[in-house]
Amino acid sequence: MSAHCQLTGAEPKFGNTISHSHRRTSRRFNPNIQRRTYWVPSLGRRVRLRLSTRAIKTIDTIGIEAAIVRIRARGEQI
Repeated sequence: MSAHCQLTGAEPKFGNTISHSHRRTSRRFNPNIQRRTYWVPSLGRRVRLRLSTRAIKTIDTIGIEAAIVRIRARGEQI
């Protein structure tokens, strides 16, 4: 699970590349995964997460504490 977001659960999607001659070849659409480190006051330590850029924006909005609750609700280890 290399291209997998811990907060949103975004995974690679699959589709086709269509050439000018309309020949189809298989391709993979990966989410934009980044490694981010956040300080979590309730845990008293830093947490390193693999997040999509959409998830980073979500954490900026809801805060890291609420994001940790969502990640644990999905069953992810922190």
